[in-house]
Amino acid sequence: MDNLCCFNSVYSQFVGGRSSCSSGKGRGNQCPAKYGFSLVKGKANHPMEDYHVAKFITVHGQELGLFAIYDGHLGDSVPAYLQKHLFPNILKDEEFWSNPRSSIFKAYETTDQAILSHSPDLGRGGSTAVTAILINGQKLWVANVGDSRAVLSKRGQEVQMSVDHEPNAERGSIEDRGGFVSNMPGLVMH
Repeated sequence: MDNLCCFNSVYSQFVGGRSSCSSGKGRGNQCPAKYGFSLVKGKANHPMEDYHVAKFITVHGQELGLFAIYDGHLGDSVPAYLQKHLFPNILKDEEFWSNPRSSIFKAYETTDQAILSHSPDLGRGGSTAVTAILINGQKLWVANVGDSRAVLSKRGQEVQMSVDHEPNAERGSIEDRGGFVSNMPGLVMH
């Protein structure tokens, strides 16, 4: 993994990287869960803009599996920001252990607001985000924004854990909130 990322806080055990054509695997220390990932650069004529996290850590005596893909669009500054801030924002919320759903929702909102407030520094790009948190090998929390997808393998069978958000299908909702959808020109293969 290129550009390993470690953070100076109680949550300093995050490991992730700027993705290239990389892959990896691992397993929990206290639970039987295993993970694997493979990232491949697409055909676009620009550097890879994706970042990921795939790691088991221990926080307050609890084992957490932290997994994420941040798929950058028009640059890598936003996915890099997400990699550095989204999981810490989730885990530092005082309700995380009693109400993970609320903490995840609040952290996505807080992190999005921070990105918007830093937009002059981060540029005009954006990112999808799909995160999964496995708590003690017992509870799995998955969240996503955009068209990145979480998939679980259960006894060799795939289980889709998230629903893709497609901008054209959600145009009305996006525009009602003050956003916009644009179709970027590009090479279309027939």
